[in-house]
Amino acid sequence: MKKDISPPLVEDIAVVIVKEENETNEGEWNVYLLNLKNETIEGVIVSSKGYGIYNNEEVKTSTLRHFIDSVSPKNFAKIEPVIENVFGLNNEYWVSFFINKTMYDKKYIFLPETIKEENFTLIPVINKKGVMIK
Repeated sequence: MKKDISPPLVEDIAVVIVKEENETNEGEWNVYLLNLKNETIEGVIVSSKGYGIYNNEEVKTSTLRHFIDSVSPKNFAKIEPVIENVFGLNNEYWVSFFINKTMYDKKYIFLPETIKEENFTLIPVINKKGVMIK
């Protein structure tokens, strides 16, 4: 039964959104997965979507799925670029991965209007400013 299953706790994994400059020196937002652990995570699947209320209407974005073979210890991997138009929505990233044949998963949700400079912190490993959920 479901109540008898206790999934392993996800620690030291974060999803961050960072504002960067692209090759034409224009600002763009990118989403990264941070592995702050001392071991590699493998078979990473990230499902991303946005949802919420915009102009008094319920809105849902497409669901995107990304596969990352592995992320080494104290390292990061880019998940996707994201446009500012969706910052007024809930931005959800559901991350699943394996460590030593054990599957872990966790949802990370950036709430509406939280992705802004006043909420920036220095992101470890990437060494850039952005918003992080751990």
